[in-house]
Amino acid sequence: MFFTAERIVTHEQMDLSLEIRREVFIEEQGVDPEEEIDDFDNLEKINDTAIHVLVFENNQPIATGRLLLDSSDNEYAHITRVAVLLGYRGKGAGLVVMHWLQDMAKQIGRDGITLAAQTHAIGFYEKLGYVARGEIFLDAKIEHRWMDLVFDN
Repeated sequence: MFFTAERIVTHEQMDLSLEIRREVFIEEQGVDPEEEIDDFDNLEKINDTAIHVLVFENNQPIATGRLLLDSSDNEYAHITRVAVLLGYRGKGAGLVVMHWLQDMAKQIGRDGITLAAQTHAIGFYEKLGYVARGEIFLDAKIEHRWMDLVFDN
């Protein structure tokens, strides 16, 4: 499969991203829409606090994710809302999302990334070099665990 990735800068792109997230998080996983969509999804508000990516296969949007930069410069960036449509899981689309967001974090000078991994996805993130820390916790009634990736300098 051949995937392309682009930064979300238009409302049309954001709508496509949110549709993927609605399907994955709200419909499949039962997350409350009020918890899923937030101010980091409003293009007028995010300025330099969030960077979103949309991944395509044959011009069809299939995956998305975002990098939050609202922490101080000496803290890690935070990857959230990584979602891949069901038919594309395990085929590399999630890797494209993660590599693209990690590259963005490096380009802006962050030393690493933190994310809250759903427990079923911990193995996926471990393969990318993330290390789990702390206890399992609930977010949107789903078990998660904090994970970190420190970039090599």
